[in-house]
Amino acid sequence: MVAAVASDFATLPGTQVSILRDACHTLPLMQGVRSIKVASQAYLAAFDREAAAADWTIVIAPECDGLLAAHVERVLAHGGRVLGPGPAIVRLCSDKQATAEHLAAAGVPVPKGGVWSHDEKPPRSLLYPLVAKPRDGAGSVGVRLLRTPSDHDGSPNGLRSARVEEFRPGLAASVALLCGPGRIVTLPPCRQKLSDDGRFKYLGGELPLAPHLARRATRWAAQAVATLGAPRGYIGVDLVLGAEPSGHDDVVIEINPRLTTSFVGLRAAARGNLAAAMLDVATGREPALSFTLDRIEFTPDGRVWTEART
Repeated sequence: MVAAVASDFATLPGTQVSILRDACHTLPLMQGVRSIKVASQAYLAAFDREAAAADWTIVIAPECDGLLAAHVERVLAHGGRVLGPGPAIVRLCSDKQATAEHLAAAGVPVPKGGVWSHDEKPPRSLLYPLVAKPRDGAGSVGVRLLRTPSDHDGSPNGLRSARVEEFRPGLAASVALLCGPGRIVTLPPCRQKLSDDGRFKYLGGELPLAPHLARRATRWAAQAVATLGAPRGYIGVDLVLGAEPSGHDDVVIEINPRLTTSFVGLRAAARGNLAAAMLDVATGREPALSFTLDRIEFTPDGRVWTEART
């Protein structure tokens, strides 16, 4: 994902792209991209320096332990600009319980759920099976399915606090949106591939969805992001599309206030530069963007396959 977005930006005229990478990790060589290798102990100083010098900074980090929000705040504190949601939106969306309450209050459908605190049982008002997840989790880490009361030990997977919600069967989908002044541009919805072992491990995705499913996913994702006020940059919304054709039993699962893995699949489907479109929308310009109907599959590590449709 880092390589994909950096490579796209590097092709834009007059643009210089820099990325930070840990000295212990490697990234593929990318034409026109300055890769800055830093040791872990020197990372924050390098981040602050580069964020202050750049016209825009894209923060790619998990929501866990406030990591994403802290980096967004560091960019702003050093006079930089974030090509992404601001701190208030990031902090809201980094808390799955707060996000669910916020969306429900705005009339966006979410699974029925509540807070599951240490040494307590899930709320009695919820019907099994249930899904337990860290309130600030990312990438399905720590998520598990509780089919019956015997599937849990009275604590939320060793966490201080978690969200537990009723399991909603259906098609797992995601929608990415580009946001800017006065507008939200929805991108083609993707189907999410998740493990069936009760851990919901993310296995990648594919697009396009069937038109009737895409319309439903796009509708709810746009409504969810519209509740955030005036977001900027790339935002992902995860949903479950139920069996009811009207969409009556569709639900929004969470909002990801950052770049998501679906970028690699959408980039392959785009007729145009997806990074350029992100920047255009963020700065109030009309994006030059359309998408192929070819079948695209992608994995969590960024591999992509395309099957042309004739």
